[in-house]
Amino acid sequence: MFKKNLKKIDLINYLSSKTGFSINFSKKLINDLIEIIIQNIESGGLNLKNFGSFKIVNKKERLGRNPKTKEEFVITSRKSIIFTPSSNITDNLDKLT
Repeated sequence: MFKKNLKKIDLINYLSSKTGFSINFSKKLINDLIEIIIQNIESGGLNLKNFGSFKIVNKKERLGRNPKTKEEFVITSRKSIIFTPSSNITDNLDKLT
């Protein structure tokens, strides 16, 4: 389960093996959780106690550059999500190193 890049199916399989739920039920749980997170972020942000907070930030239009060709182009303005981990998580990570 300790992979660098997790896919949704990896979470589903892990949840299914740990809890004994069926793959379909685990898939529904993960999909519902993701939907709840998205809806809460859209309505102004989400703060999960002892985990962290998600919020939307608006990024301005800016000038970008292709590093290979040095060609410049405009990166349009967009919304982005920022995750800030709780101090509980950062403290536990500091203990690991």
